[in-house]
Amino acid sequence: MSAASAVRTFEVRHVQLARALFAAVAAVMITFSPDHSAAVGMSVFSGYATATAVIFLVSAWLVHPAGRRAVPIALGAITLVAAILGGIPVLRTPVGFFAVVIGWAAVSGAVELVSGIRGRRTQPAARDEILIGAVTLALVAGLLLVNPAYSLEYFIAEAGGAFTLTGITIGVGLFGGYAAIVAVFLGIAGFSPRRDEHASTVAASPAASAPSTPSNPEVAS
Repeated sequence: MSAASAVRTFEVRHVQLARALFAAVAAVMITFSPDHSAAVGMSVFSGYATATAVIFLVSAWLVHPAGRRAVPIALGAITLVAAILGGIPVLRTPVGFFAVVIGWAAVSGAVELVSGIRGRRTQPAARDEILIGAVTLALVAGLLLVNPAYSLEYFIAEAGGAFTLTGITIGVGLFGGYAAIVAVFLGIAGFSPRRDEHASTVAASPAASAPSTPSNPEVAS
């Protein structure tokens, strides 16, 4: 069986749907949690990063052919390191949350964006990589604009109480919004029909489309 005719059980769309699922779980956990502290935010991020890293690493062998495994392995390793750092109790502080999430988003976003740009002419999922890479880098920009030590006291008469808006609350909220955007875009990408890469390669091949002719003219006559 040739490489063009081989059918893979798992495809890129399955990776996208799996990533979308865990991103949606992270977004829901942050959205419906009344506590947006550093400990909660780091716990959600660590769980999301762990699941995403496993998806990347497993997909390197189940989905991507030889020669295209460097990017998923790199993204899996980067995300796994971030997940491990997120599980360290001493780093579950506002500064630790911003440092770990910004570092992870900057490196992984750049890798995914560059991978999408380089493969935009040959890989069907390149546009999705460009989009997610850009959104991840946008998360970096948003978090860099927030001061972890920021604190604002305000009073809501209708609620009958005083509240405090902190930098970590904004930071965790930004990550939750990022996770929701990733879930939506990857979910749409995973369910969208796309041209089969192997089929298009075979169809575009001159040898596959040209009719066979006898090699010896005398035999044909």
